Amino acid sequence: MKYLGRHIMVKGEYGKLILEGKKVATIRLGKVRPRYKEMVVHGGGRPLAKIEITNVTYKRVHELTEEDAKKDGFRDLKELLSHLKKVYGRLRDDDWVTIIEFKVIQRLDYLPVEDPYMGLKPVDIARIALRYLSKELSEDEKRILIALTRTGSIRGAAIELYKTIEKRGRIRRVLKKVIEMLKNKGILPATRG
Repeated sequence: MKYLGRHIMVKGEYGKLILEGKKVATIRLGKVRPRYKEMVVHGGGRPLAKIEITNVTYKRVHELTEEDAKKDGFRDLKELLSHLKKVYGRLRDDDWVTIIEFKVIQRLDYLPVEDPYMGLKPVDIARIALRYLSKELSEDEKRILIALTRTGSIRGAAIELYKTIEKRGRIRRVLKKVIEMLKNKGILPATRG
């Protein structure tokens, strides 16, 4: 069994289909179990959307249907199977695949830039920053962002790191800094779409 963490990668061309609601599933070779109900989808070198997993199904390749192909954004089953062979190489009829169905709960391509956190939760900003900025961050900034991902809140991170909520301002400053870095690198939109 393979596990998926908080991030799921798709090829850039499928990102548009996800944002348009035409791709509502991804099919992965093998048995894959998402560890979390909410994930961030990435494609084309940037985060595209927050999704919520709605269903996970395991099938053999020979059990895949036209409906499975359409949910994954393909015209038909033949196109899906051709794609899976191209991505994974040899594909046997009795191989297991995992169908992960999802719904978009927040698009990340059009964010309210007038909001200090661009409409994102601080924990989501931390996860995105750790994924895209790890080489540019100081060890202290990484420590703060990791604490934020672990606790899920600015308050929780302040208590974990400093044993007091009085240091929340330090965490907020790091969040604002990484938002600007993410915008400058084109990972988050610099202007509202």
